[in-house]
Amino acid sequence: MRPHVLCYLFFVICYLLLSACSASRKVASSDVAERTALSAADQRRFAYYFDEAVRLRAIGQDDDAYALLAHCLAIDSCAPAALYEMGQIEFRLKRSDEGTQHIRSAARYAPDNYWYSSALADVLLQRGQVAEAVALLEDMSARFPRKLDPLYILLSLYDRLDETDKLIDVVNRMEQRMGKSEQLTVTKSRIYMEQHDYERAFSELEALVAEYPFDSHYRITLADAYLSGGRDDEAYLIYQQVLADEPDNATAMYAMARYYQHSGQTERYEAQIDSLLLNRKTDAETRAGVALQLLQRENRAGGDSLRVIGVMDQLMAQEPDEADIPLMYAQYLIGKGMTDKAVPVLQTCLNLDPTNSTVRLALLSEAISDEDYAQIESLSRTGVELHPDMAEFHFYLAVCCNHDERLEEAIAVCQRALDQLPDDSSPELLSDFYTMTGDACHSLGRNSDAYAAYDRALELYPDNYSAMNNYAYYLSLEQTDLDKAEEMSYKTIKAEPDNATYLDTYAWILFEKGRYTEARLYIDEAMKNNASLSLEIIEHCGDIYAQSGDTDAAVDYWKEAKELGSESVTIDEKIRRRQYIPKPNNKE
Repeated sequence: MRPHVLCYLFFVICYLLLSACSASRKVASSDVAERTALSAADQRRFAYYFDEAVRLRAIGQDDDAYALLAHCLAIDSCAPAALYEMGQIEFRLKRSDEGTQHIRSAARYAPDNYWYSSALADVLLQRGQVAEAVALLEDMSARFPRKLDPLYILLSLYDRLDETDKLIDVVNRMEQRMGKSEQLTVTKSRIYMEQHDYERAFSELEALVAEYPFDSHYRITLADAYLSGGRDDEAYLIYQQVLADEPDNATAMYAMARYYQHSGQTERYEAQIDSLLLNRKTDAETRAGVALQLLQRENRAGGDSLRVIGVMDQLMAQEPDEADIPLMYAQYLIGKGMTDKAVPVLQTCLNLDPTNSTVRLALLSEAISDEDYAQIESLSRTGVELHPDMAEFHFYLAVCCNHDERLEEAIAVCQRALDQLPDDSSPELLSDFYTMTGDACHSLGRNSDAYAAYDRALELYPDNYSAMNNYAYYLSLEQTDLDKAEEMSYKTIKAEPDNATYLDTYAWILFEKGRYTEARLYIDEAMKNNASLSLEIIEHCGDIYAQSGDTDAAVDYWKEAKELGSESVTIDEKIRRRQYIPKPNNKE
């Protein structure tokens, strides 16, 4: 092709792209100035800048695209395509006022472009400018008669605004364009029902049934309208006719149940619901919906839970592979406080869907409550594999490892958690994993590693009192840095003055510093709050009393600790010799 022909084609293409603006002069309002036609050079410049702007916007370079679009608008200030693209960028940059103005201008200068007007309608609705959006959509329905979306949106808006007359008008317009349909007929009937214009509501549905006399769905819809409009006998006859033709029609069976409920026939209602649920031909979605309503109704009414439980147990036995049924049943049982019965149902849910983290957490909570470490570990170990970003499973797996003194594994679990948890995890949570690491390292005799872990825990969360207490206590056992230990321990008792463990730690640090009178005050407080009868606190009490000169009381406390099962390596010798004897550095 010759060069001058290529130039000519390029000119034609540019002309077509920009022709919308010249056309807009014929329809724009009088406040828009007439524009001089672009020269060929300006058209080429405009096309170059615009194409490059679109390319840059597509690869995410919005700032550069915006600058090029500004060049386009400097050449032609009312080019709809440039205005539209600029508006899109402004919305992406969170400049909604400017974006709205540019989209509005694009729609104004190109009234024949459906998409610009549609974008403006969306913007107006997002900004809550409903009245203006409605006016625009009404105008669009006239300008774009083949487009149904404006009418669908108007249908929703008028319904929300409760403007029933306009709603009926929109439905009529849609019927003119689309012909009659079930959706539109039912919508129109519902509107008439809400206006208490029952005869017109019935008439709409009766016409639908007359057109499709063998469609049971339409017949049931008409019967439902009769039931709502007070024509109960006619509704009952239709339900019975449908069930005579289709005995296993779940929709008709449930409609019949509603009829019994509506007419106060409670026993028949319950029997119909049970029959529907236990009918193997009822589809899973319907069965789940009916089961949910049954459970919700029993909860509200406080009815016969034993009957409901009986039906649900039968349903689970009959349909063991339906995941929705046991899930809602378990929620019902938990709500009723029947946790023992809920656990096997939850286990069924988990067997059907092992990835359901909510169910796994519910089972984990029950296992923790029962102190069933084998179950805690089983649930947590699988949970870590399936949900590596959920801290609870890592945490309780580490707890189980600590409980069974698998300390190296506990450290590995904590490290894995710290590696896998999301970067935005709470500092408190991450601090807990470092605390457990510190506890395990200290038990293994790796004190420097333990203290490094505690330092990191407190760096992440300075109010981690558990880390603070353990750190302080272990320093006191080593008789190392007792001033730092005292400072940390004092913070814990200020935060939790009734915590027996924290009080015991503080008393023991004072004891190690030779401040026996003060230590006695705090150990007495610890004993007062020692509801769990910690043998260590009782023995410490004896040690502190011995060093403060009350030997008889000290011996009594040591004997009490021994009788309760203390396995301290020095307890017998202290009782025999009636004096304090230091014990090894490791905390028992």
